[in-house]
Amino acid sequence: MASSGMHRSVWILLFLWCVIYCVALVHSEGTWEVLVPNAGVSSMHAVVTRFGNVVIFDRTDVGPSKINLPNGKCRNDPHDLTLKHDCTAHSILFSPATNKIRPLFLQTDTWCSSGQILGDGTLVQTGGDFDGNTKIRFFAPCPDNGFCDWVESNNQHLQNGRWYATNQVLPDGNSQIVIGGRGAFTVEYVPANGRGLTNLPFLQQTNDAQHDNYYPFVHLLPDGNLFIFANRDSILYNYRTNRVLRKFPTIPGEPRNYPSAGSSVLLPLVAKDGYKPADVLICGGAHPGAFNNPAAFFPASQTCGRMTVTAPNPAWLMEEMPFRRLMGDMILLPTGDVLIINGALNGCQGWGNAKNAALNPVLYTTNGRIGRRFTTLAATAIARVYHSTANLLPDARILVAGSNTHQFYTFTGAFPTELRLEAFSPGYLNPAFARLRPTILKFPAVIKYNTAFVVSATIPTQPPGTVLINLVSASFTTHSYSHGQRLLRLAVTNHVVTAGHLNAFTAIAPPNNNVAPTSYYMLFVINNGIPSKAVWVKLSP
Repeated sequence: MASSGMHRSVWILLFLWCVIYCVALVHSEGTWEVLVPNAGVSSMHAVVTRFGNVVIFDRTDVGPSKINLPNGKCRNDPHDLTLKHDCTAHSILFSPATNKIRPLFLQTDTWCSSGQILGDGTLVQTGGDFDGNTKIRFFAPCPDNGFCDWVESNNQHLQNGRWYATNQVLPDGNSQIVIGGRGAFTVEYVPANGRGLTNLPFLQQTNDAQHDNYYPFVHLLPDGNLFIFANRDSILYNYRTNRVLRKFPTIPGEPRNYPSAGSSVLLPLVAKDGYKPADVLICGGAHPGAFNNPAAFFPASQTCGRMTVTAPNPAWLMEEMPFRRLMGDMILLPTGDVLIINGALNGCQGWGNAKNAALNPVLYTTNGRIGRRFTTLAATAIARVYHSTANLLPDARILVAGSNTHQFYTFTGAFPTELRLEAFSPGYLNPAFARLRPTILKFPAVIKYNTAFVVSATIPTQPPGTVLINLVSASFTTHSYSHGQRLLRLAVTNHVVTAGHLNAFTAIAPPNNNVAPTSYYMLFVINNGIPSKAVWVKLSP
């Protein structure tokens, strides 16, 4: 009888394991959830703050939004194209913890603008169109119960009007470089600190008949130089001396920047490699000339190019996505893999210039085998095309918002203006994996470069599997590109089980601010591919 009972127990355990495995397999493609049915504002730009809430904003000259400013406040702007007295908000603060929204006040036009987060957590936001073309704006974040709002500078202005420019925070975290934009073939700095405009001929050289060099892809490399990509070409740029140090090979295929609307990420920088190899991944784009012939709705690009830009002889390795995509956002997940989400299969960026929404995200496995790196994930029911955003949240979900392919808010047609906020939960958030998910209990609020620190976390299943500690920056997302996106995989030098499920991990912070600019980062503990919720830490000298 004892033997029979033991066999029965074994079969029960096997059955339960099979149930967990099958549930996990079914949900490995991820799940979608509508968080807010009407956010009031369509998300053209979005950034996650160090308090975990999200600043979302659109342009100001679209007429009334669907959310009022509080306390009878109104915006009076004689330069507005549509509504010179406007009592609605064009920016909101969204709390993913409660799904609550608070309207924010924007004065000048932020249409197709840019920005970055500085080392103290302040969002510095630059440019736009019309009365916002040379504006510099600040958003110092606060907790959900705070009263922070936009502040527009009256004594600092851009030296060049910037529309469709790109910003990159510099290593010290105190300033950012602003590169390019429509008709702007220069770079400048915010704050300027006596630095004037600097010509960058590369921007003019990549300016073709349909201007496929807007929102250039810019990545700060671990040697302190900038990788700048526009259209199909790229350079290594020393911003300190204004010297182009090298020109990289032209990427095969289609144009990749606005209005052709590919996307780009700097793949994870890894401690065990000395943080030195830097790989850039660029995916998607539009058929050459698609913007100048929008009625043709040419098929989008199906290729990704990957290049180790720090190699002695860099070359593009071309890979093929499961299906074509333009206007896709590329998000570094806590695991170091890349989520490609949003966009369309045909056309280009612009009002009404695309069709056939790309509803299925794709997972790019960064360290996967060539030819086996892409996985198609669960489809959304909501089209996210022109002027949509995607951002990694501290709870490891992806906030997906926006989509407005019209000049004004228009709620008819194939792609109506989209005001819903939704979250995509990748497969690692499947409840079946809860037994593997770490929970961070203790951590330092500030970590110093090249210094050991301890993170304590519970992991229900002991012993834990392969444990990683990753830092992920908060990026400024607009027009299919996340400015300043960065992931650091730290060295984990020691692991002690202190009591029960409590684990103490010793990690080493990145060596310097070229590898990781001084700023706030989300710190994730990952156990066998399953991430914790993040905590915010300040990386500091």
